[in-house]
Amino acid sequence: MAINSLSPPKSKKELAKQLGVSRQNLYYKPKMNEKNLAFKAEIEKVMVKHKAYGHKRIAIDLKANKKKVLRVMKLFSLKPLQRRKPPFKPEDLNQASMNIPNLIKGIIIDAPNQVWATDFTYLPYFGRFIYLATVEDIFTRQVIGWTVSIKHNTNLVMQAMLKALEGHLAPKIAHSDQGSEYTSKNYLNFLKSLDIQVSMSKKASPWQNGCQESFYAGFKLELGHPECYPILGELVEAIAGQIRYYNNERIHTALKCAPAIFARRHNLQQPIVNANIENVYEFIQQKNQQLRRNNQEVTKVLCV
Repeated sequence: MAINSLSPPKSKKELAKQLGVSRQNLYYKPKMNEKNLAFKAEIEKVMVKHKAYGHKRIAIDLKANKKKVLRVMKLFSLKPLQRRKPPFKPEDLNQASMNIPNLIKGIIIDAPNQVWATDFTYLPYFGRFIYLATVEDIFTRQVIGWTVSIKHNTNLVMQAMLKALEGHLAPKIAHSDQGSEYTSKNYLNFLKSLDIQVSMSKKASPWQNGCQESFYAGFKLELGHPECYPILGELVEAIAGQIRYYNNERIHTALKCAPAIFARRHNLQQPIVNANIENVYEFIQQKNQQLRRNNQEVTKVLCV
């Protein structure tokens, strides 16, 4: 379309009609890109502190809409760290399956110290492995006991359980996979002596101990490669710091907050519930006394 530069200036209404667009478009100034850039900076701040956070937990941290977070992350190709594959365990191959059932399948876990899940993992460290065993309360998702060793044996998993028992009541059920450390007579007798029921995942069914599998996947990702810590003591300190971060700061997707915060909220609710029950009981007692007095007065009136 030819434009005559000598023609008198046209109004925006006439220009819009001539161009076949809405008049509002002639006033439009794109601001969305600036908003996206500002929001991208906020997302990146969260990702620096929480390297494994996906869009859902970033949205919880920022108190923003998760769809908006996902859209901006896709727009700027922001991706959290990817989880590594679990290590291969040749020593568990060709071992007979234990006749110990999975007691937690289908049950409702609604209180702390009802079910503890336990497992251990391998950390490659300068040509050898360091082993980390943990105990997790399935209700609060807190890691309540852990230990590190250069050997993986029954003592490793028992020490983690003892650490958990130092600060918590014994659980009703202790759940694990069918690794050789957990099927040993010493470990089973140890749990039996504490009146703890033993529950085990089916052979080659890691999803039946999903809480621990998920914990280790995220833990290794956020810890980084163990060889970043040249001294073993530094690695142990980093492990302690990572578990502390997991318990107290890291948002758990299922809980929508850190496990320790969830546990404190639950503990605070317990006395409130009891207090409410006591208040109701006192209210009923007062009403009963008042009714007795009223009945006595009515009786006196009738007698007169």
